[in-house]
Amino acid sequence: MSQLQGILTRLKNLQEQSNGGEPAQRYFEVNGERKCQVTFHPKTETFELEIYNEKEKPKRYQFDNVDMITIEIFDLIQ
Repeated sequence: MSQLQGILTRLKNLQEQSNGGEPAQRYFEVNGERKCQVTFHPKTETFELEIYNEKEKPKRYQFDNVDMITIEIFDLIQ
């Protein structure tokens, strides 16, 4: 399975986990270092991507398309 497919599968599982109406979260790491956190908000059906950078405040971005956030995460963990 390609890395892109793996990210997409994890995001789709995140959507399914949030069926109770509560936001669901997932972390993505590289060599034990957290690169980002994804939160899926079921009420608005949007993803929030929080990117961690050393010595900076985390940056947050909103996505309403699972493919776009998949590509963004893929770029982050390369």
